[in-house]
Amino acid sequence: MPQKDPCQKQACEIQKCLQANNYMESKCQAVIQELRKCCARYPKGRSLVCSGFEKEEEEKLTLKPTQ
Repeated sequence: MPQKDPCQKQACEIQKCLQANNYMESKCQAVIQELRKCCARYPKGRSLVCSGFEKEEEEKLTLKPTQ
């Protein structure tokens, strides 16, 4: 039996919040931050729902500021 995703609850809360607020991300920043905190607690690859944040972080690291 596969292990339960440790951040699944927070991901579901984001979906509920977005649905309740007509998908206005700005109204759900608190629950999004809770998911980010959860993702930070686990090693990379441990939580499938965190994979989007992990990819976002990798892209930030590879983009070089243009000046």
